[in-house]
Amino acid sequence: MAEEHAIAGDTKPRLPRGVRLTHSEAQGGWVLLAPERIFKADAIAAEILKRCTGEATLSAIVDDLATTFNAPRERIHADVSKLLSGLAEKKLLEL
Repeated sequence: MAEEHAIAGDTKPRLPRGVRLTHSEAQGGWVLLAPERIFKADAIAAEILKRCTGEATLSAIVDDLATTFNAPRERIHADVSKLLSGLAEKKLLEL
């Protein structure tokens, strides 16, 4: 079965310059702020994005989330890859 959101395990995702994750009372939770754009991040997306510092690899992020939330690694990997691929397409994340 081909993985449509294939990202190498040693990729170190990070937010690009000018994009940041912040907690906004006005928006009622976490938001991803980009030049002239704002995206509301649900709790799961926020947990993933907090780990996208450019230091941790995709594999390390997936392992940490699987341990933290006691969830199957394969499912976490699929969900994280899908989110990161989508954000990268929108230029909100560098892979």
